[in-house]
Amino acid sequence: MASVIIRARGLTRRFGDVVAVDGVNLDVLEGEFLTLLGPSGSGKTTVLRMIAGFERPDAGSVEIGGVDVTGVPPYGRDVNTVFQDYALFPHMSVLKNIEYGLKVKKVPRAERTERARAALASVRLEGYGDRAPSQLSGGQRQRVALARALVNRPRVLLLDEPLGALDLKLREQMQVELKEIQREVGITFVFVTHDQDEALTMSDRIVVFNEGRIAQLGTPLEVYEHPATAFVAGFVGTSNLLAGEAAAAVLGRPGTWSVRPEKIRVVGRDASVEPGCHAVRGTVREVVYVGMSTRFVVDLEVGGTLMAVEQNSDAANSGGHLRGEPVLLTWRTEHEYEVQN
Repeated sequence: MASVIIRARGLTRRFGDVVAVDGVNLDVLEGEFLTLLGPSGSGKTTVLRMIAGFERPDAGSVEIGGVDVTGVPPYGRDVNTVFQDYALFPHMSVLKNIEYGLKVKKVPRAERTERARAALASVRLEGYGDRAPSQLSGGQRQRVALARALVNRPRVLLLDEPLGALDLKLREQMQVELKEIQREVGITFVFVTHDQDEALTMSDRIVVFNEGRIAQLGTPLEVYEHPATAFVAGFVGTSNLLAGEAAAAVLGRPGTWSVRPEKIRVVGRDASVEPGCHAVRGTVREVVYVGMSTRFVVDLEVGGTLMAVEQNSDAANSGGHLRGEPVLLTWRTEHEYEVQN
């Protein structure tokens, strides 16, 4: 079992009448890639800034490596932060940018050059040291910013939406590369994002924030397959919620239940229902072709709407012929999970 490197207890931060963070308790494990995920205003960035020392909590404490750093300024904490805007010096070469923090700390020239070159190699930019930041792509500049943080050999690297300025294709590429770099260097990463796919792709564990509190903490599989609340089910990926009369009619029990769209099969109205499955009748209102998959929006006879998603394994059939048709939706009972409202 990995040891705890960051321990936050009772973290609270108010801005006027707004409680941005409300009594958060969080343990970050040594060597893990932990993502703080949530919509704007959910408290995730404020928690990161309190760990970094850029914000002082109104209540609670932060320990790093077993040492209480609640009142310690950012430069006195064994962490480094990477921001979305890179903040590279345009008049300095890539190597000089990476060396800058070591120069401020009065590290001898030969040592800081050696360490800067090693940091460049760790982010796969060997040979780029003499270039200016303006000569690099967005993804390369992001990796230089990462190297500049890694060269200080912090115990924890904090990343505040560092991929937010990249286009989609480059962002997806950097997600994979960043996770590989983290695994290779072995440093604890605490990563903030509002992008659910990004969190699922990169994280060892995800902390989902909502209204200043932790709604759920778990592995990507746990958070996606077993959402704890209706908010988590709706925010992390896409989910269907069955509640009230619809839940009673379809499942035979009260409560609020989550069923992921890709778990639902769209079959003919008179198809037989396999043992261990639930089924509900409806009419296809809309069919949306999205390349790899097709989405079916189905109005249920018992009231409400469900979405089903099917992979497009047959290029000749996108499901458009089902628009307006009566169908049967089926899913296995183990794919429905009760959630809290």
